Amino acid sequence: MSSVIDPAAARDHSGRRDPTIVMKHGAGGRAMRRLIQETLTRGFVDVAVDGVGIADMDDGAALRVGDRWLVVTTDSHVVQPAFFPGGDIGRLAISGTVNDLAMMGATEPLGLTCALIVEEGFTFPDLERVQQSMFDACREAGTTVVTGDTKVMGRGELDGVVINTTGVAMADAIVRDNGLRVGDHIIVTGNVGDHGMALMAHRHRLHIDAELTSDVAPLNAMIRDALRARPGAVVAMKDPTRGGLSSALHEMAEKSRVGVLIREELVPVNPVVRAAAEMLGLDPMHVANEGKAVLGVRGDDATVHAVLAALRTHPQGANAAVIGECVATRPGDVVLDTGLGKRLLSEYEGELLPRIC
Repeated sequence: MSSVIDPAAARDHSGRRDPTIVMKHGAGGRAMRRLIQETLTRGFVDVAVDGVGIADMDDGAALRVGDRWLVVTTDSHVVQPAFFPGGDIGRLAISGTVNDLAMMGATEPLGLTCALIVEEGFTFPDLERVQQSMFDACREAGTTVVTGDTKVMGRGELDGVVINTTGVAMADAIVRDNGLRVGDHIIVTGNVGDHGMALMAHRHRLHIDAELTSDVAPLNAMIRDALRARPGAVVAMKDPTRGGLSSALHEMAEKSRVGVLIREELVPVNPVVRAAAEMLGLDPMHVANEGKAVLGVRGDDATVHAVLAALRTHPQGANAAVIGECVATRPGDVVLDTGLGKRLLSEYEGELLPRIC
């Protein structure tokens, strides 16, 4: 009997390859993008939007209001465990939404909404700890929660707590994730893989000499200074969360129809993260971040250095680095120059570690 599966047999009546939802569909990689494009945006993409809408699959929507832009983004957070080295689900919820706004060029949030779903049995001290983290992150970002909703579900119906946050902001100009052109420079704002490796080590109780700490933080002040350093020079942005740096670069390259060449030796990685990743057989470029951004910068060396210097004035951008450039060859692909040769940088179908943000 043949062990080869007929591809048609793996599809359901609607033509989708997977008949049921599995974890990879929520993990930020190719499978999740297909789920959104083929199912969740169906119908909505036919509605005309004067700006950036759901069909664009950017970090948020941008709606024209007079001569400015109203930027809106929403995100749900299901991290497990809820408390981890460097942060917790509360800090993650605020930072993630603030950062999605910032990736669109909206660095001054008007306010956030917060919907909280709590499982019966979740303790009051833990809930108060989450609330305090949210408050502290809002203060860092210069914003606040202006309205919200609370639900309680039965024991066993939920895994502790789920938080949804929505953010709104005004911007004079928006930045898309599809704005790369040949010759643009690629900047990453700091060490990659910190959040995912910290979660993995904590969740699985890995014995590592030095503690791994999540990078979760609101980035809007840093991004604001980078945008102001050379107005118009930052032409594309994305935060490399689920799927890591690799997934963010693939999405930007595909949407922009350019190739991206990355020099591996220039990508900043914490030595502890690198050691832990090697021990587990992982590539830090595939591991999630919650306090980093990828920027496409257009212009000469002086322009790029000005943006880089602005990033480095902030703690979250101290290790910012130019890691590559956009090229005309292999549009939509990301090529990694290892120093010994070049190879295609892969993108996972899903996430190496589920439930991390």
